[in-house]
Amino acid sequence: MAVISKRKRIWGWWFFDWASQPYHTLLITFVFGPYFAGVAAEYFANTGMDAQAAAAQAQSVWARCLTITGLIIAFGAPLFGALADVSGRRIPWIFGFSVMYAVGSAALWFTMPDGSNMWLMLSAFGLGFVGAEYALIFINSQLPDLGDDHEVGEISGSGFAFGYFGGLLSLAIMLALFVEQPNGKTLIGLDPLFGLDASQREGTRFVGPFTAGWFVLFMVPYFLWVRDGERASKPGSFGDALRLLGKSVANLRHRTSLSAYLGSSMFYRDALNGLYSFGGVYARLVLEWDLIKIGVFGIISVLASAVFAWIGGKLDRKFGPKPVILATIWILILVCSTIVSMDRTQILGIALPEGSSLPDMVFFGCGILIGGMGGILQSASRSMMVRHTDPAAPVESFGLYGLSGRATAFAAPLLIDIATVATGNARLGVSPIVLLFILGLFLMRWVRPEGDQT
Repeated sequence: MAVISKRKRIWGWWFFDWASQPYHTLLITFVFGPYFAGVAAEYFANTGMDAQAAAAQAQSVWARCLTITGLIIAFGAPLFGALADVSGRRIPWIFGFSVMYAVGSAALWFTMPDGSNMWLMLSAFGLGFVGAEYALIFINSQLPDLGDDHEVGEISGSGFAFGYFGGLLSLAIMLALFVEQPNGKTLIGLDPLFGLDASQREGTRFVGPFTAGWFVLFMVPYFLWVRDGERASKPGSFGDALRLLGKSVANLRHRTSLSAYLGSSMFYRDALNGLYSFGGVYARLVLEWDLIKIGVFGIISVLASAVFAWIGGKLDRKFGPKPVILATIWILILVCSTIVSMDRTQILGIALPEGSSLPDMVFFGCGILIGGMGGILQSASRSMMVRHTDPAAPVESFGLYGLSGRATAFAAPLLIDIATVATGNARLGVSPIVLLFILGLFLMRWVRPEGDQT
């Protein structure tokens, strides 16, 4: 068998980011999430709720879906990571979770515009989302094999940048050829491709099969160029995995920097995921944007993510990941505070003239910063974890990283659900994100910039 070069292995690894990014870009943030929010809000309005209460209920339903999937991911992530370590195999797991990703996303085609089957479609969304997140644990664990400590930050940043460009291209294709405006035409004035019925929102609903097809097509380079290591034939069992996991968790008490970093990332990555999960929903329910405007906003945001992730990789290589993480969290706290303090009628309590476009411009600016800082934060976080990773058990170590990122994955949606129900307001409902960022920032005080490898 021909030897696969290091360059090809890196490119193969990057292609996972390219292939999987549309789940986050198209489904969670900019197309399906806002579409579902609009469908759910109309459904609840038709039951007799007023517009604000219906919007709050729609946001609450979306939050509960993400809460449940977050709990599933949190409980399973470290166990699957440990099982992969004791068996030495990663590719079969990635393949299995890839099937979940493809099936769950493809099924979203059946999300009817009258909301009649929205609970079933939330289940399909959750299936794909769990598959995407579980697969990512195994993908992240392969990063230490691709370069040394000085290289992984740039490799990670370039991978995120490549993935964001994939998300950008997929979003542009959806807006130009499929997603309907209120007049039934796409962004460039065409009827939805393939004769899709705009009156039944088939162009928008096609986002599910499109995301699945994109993933299947672009995972081919990954499976061609990335292989399991030499430990792939080692036998293992769930009992072995549980023992390894228990030992790793017990050892955390001797690794102060790692424990603090896992705690910090648990909060700030949950906050960032909350921003991504509810950004498009906020635009739809609070600013009353249609899907085309949300999509254009998404293009700008994802482009910023790609550019800043690449820049962040360079900054990581020069300064290390910790100062990069701290700076991005501070910026995101300011951005979130701005978003919570505005709606169509006021900003920071200052009333605006009716029909003012200032909230739109401010939110576009916030979108650039969310996308850009989010890209940098995710890249630097993955690099920081490499500095705390046990070379003898990289998958299990990244399983703990996955646990920290998903142990409270239900917290942001749950807190948003609680705040939304308590206030009856979709805008104020996203305010808990600020608190999660602050908690993450506080715990970074005990994280050593060089990690704690011995």
